[in-house]
Amino acid sequence: MPRYSPSYTLAARSMLEGGVIAYATEGVWGLGCDPLNEAAVSRVLALKSRPENKGLILIAADIKQLAAYTAGLEKKKLKLIIESQGKGMTWLIPNLGVAPDWITGGQATLAVRVSNHPSVVGICEAYGGAMVSTSANPGGRPAATNLITVHRYFPNLIDVIVPGTTAGQNGPTEIRELETGRIIRPKQT
Repeated sequence: MPRYSPSYTLAARSMLEGGVIAYATEGVWGLGCDPLNEAAVSRVLALKSRPENKGLILIAADIKQLAAYTAGLEKKKLKLIIESQGKGMTWLIPNLGVAPDWITGGQATLAVRVSNHPSVVGICEAYGGAMVSTSANPGGRPAATNLITVHRYFPNLIDVIVPGTTAGQNGPTEIRELETGRIIRPKQT
């Protein structure tokens, strides 16, 4: 599939207009939107029945798309994020005051991931930056691992659903603190 397939362009346009999209990631389907659009983020949280204080992940196709959020990190810490691309690793980095509270949940950290999943790369490149990424499931339900489950969970509630499949990872990504290396959420096996 070309990087700028019509579905990626449609998803990017929808996010720019405040829409919520669904797309496949490394191990589960995700919900995404423009991270700087508070109304869109609120809609994602409402779809999931997710409390605001939990925060959300920013996912990108390239570390450059996270530059505003990673500008103050030491080079060796930044290298850890870059080297984890494609490994299904989400990092909690210090919030340098750039990310809004509706993304961080008012926390002192920000969750970021650089992905090489074709859907994520295509959408982020068409959009021109990082997007929100959170598992596609209502609170308390298992994360959607296929398109059918996304439709079942959110009938007619998502603006654009990008066709695709997960990369075969079992479940959501591992989450680690960048400063300490401590695992917050282990990789599922």
